[in-house]
Amino acid sequence: MNLVRLLFLLSLLISSEVIWADESKFSGNFLGLQEEDYQNSSERILEFWGYHSYEGGGNYDDTLKLRYYQPLTVSDWKGTLRLDTSYVSSYGPSQAAQSTGQYSAGNTLLTIWGNHPDILPSWGGSLGGRIIFPFGNNGQWAIGPQVGSVYKPTEGSKSPLSDFSPLARYMYGFGTNNSTTTNPTQSNLLRSLYLYPTLGFNIAPQTQIRFWDENGVTYNSAGGGWFIPLDAMVTHRLDKNFLVAIGAAKQVVQTYQQYDWMVYGKISLNF
Repeated sequence: MNLVRLLFLLSLLISSEVIWADESKFSGNFLGLQEEDYQNSSERILEFWGYHSYEGGGNYDDTLKLRYYQPLTVSDWKGTLRLDTSYVSSYGPSQAAQSTGQYSAGNTLLTIWGNHPDILPSWGGSLGGRIIFPFGNNGQWAIGPQVGSVYKPTEGSKSPLSDFSPLARYMYGFGTNNSTTTNPTQSNLLRSLYLYPTLGFNIAPQTQIRFWDENGVTYNSAGGGWFIPLDAMVTHRLDKNFLVAIGAAKQVVQTYQQYDWMVYGKISLNF
């Protein structure tokens, strides 16, 4: 029943995106924002991420992540493929066998999203999905749909707001092949709704501050509970090929445990 309710909620989110899009088409703008038609980048992007998070109880995670974006075009459909893979070091009182600097394979996931002009032609957002593979310390498959859109201020560069880019994703885990006895880090089967109310603000010609871009809101539909962080990331473009960013997140509501706080950064290369 939880899955049915969450899928129903996701369908409502898709419907609301389309209704908002229709409103903006007829009125010219909505709340001073104009929906952008989906455009996939013509460039490939390679990103190197580093995360340091405090889980509570004296336990920490260090994560090194490689993220790659590949533009896709199939006939009139235009989209993007994103591949993430990582190595994780967990240490602290609950990880007695681990010490700082010992890394093991983390999550590997594949995400594809895009837009076809003949599907919901009045809507400029994107539809897609994500697969999490049962590699490394993650012993389960997970799959789920996602919907997103991008809205920009009608004032253009005169507005401090760069964009409002909401995204919703639901992930459903299955097929676990590791028990918590053989793999103490194995989590319960994933049943989660992820919401990213991403806001970007221009603070200099090549610099932005972005909220809830990397870390969004999570609702655990399996056992209930919310995880709501305050997440902010400052990005600065060095030139047309290189971008650097540094960010931090702190839990505000945590009836579903994730982490207490996190700091992170990335180096991004366009080519």
